[in-house]
Amino acid sequence: MARAKKMVAKRAAAREAHGGDRTVATNRRARHDYDILDTFECGMVLRGSEVKSLREGKAQLTDAYARVDGGELWLFGVHIPQWHSATGWGSHEPDRKRKLLLHRKEIDELMGRSQQQSLTMVPLSIYFRDGRAKVQLALARGRRLHDRRQAILTRDAEREAARAMRNAQRWGHG
Repeated sequence: MARAKKMVAKRAAAREAHGGDRTVATNRRARHDYDILDTFECGMVLRGSEVKSLREGKAQLTDAYARVDGGELWLFGVHIPQWHSATGWGSHEPDRKRKLLLHRKEIDELMGRSQQQSLTMVPLSIYFRDGRAKVQLALARGRRLHDRRQAILTRDAEREAARAMRNAQRWGHG
């Protein structure tokens, strides 16, 4: 009995050491291709082999998007490969659509804003919070090519200015 309590305490300490959250996959292109207006944290309905595969850090969010269909929120285009030990009925289809869990008011808000303002719902990351798989979903507006170039120029200028400030402080000029 005491041994089991020690194991539970050890797992809890390890979870706290990692901050409780563990990122599995991020969509790095999303921040480049879209202007992020708002973010939501959604739960995911997954099969057992999908959870095992996610815990191994295997998932791809490239070209993934979410859509409200029939009053429910669905995630399309996420690739979660089959878990190596899953067989037969325990395995899953890697590119299937997955249901996202959100409150009714939030789903209605997402549906209304995306239709009225022609916005897109893009997943930014998949992570575990308190042992449950979550998706950070962004309501975003697509950038045009010249907007992307301008964003890159602005980011580079800010980075160069920060670098100059650090160098000035380091050498006692500021």
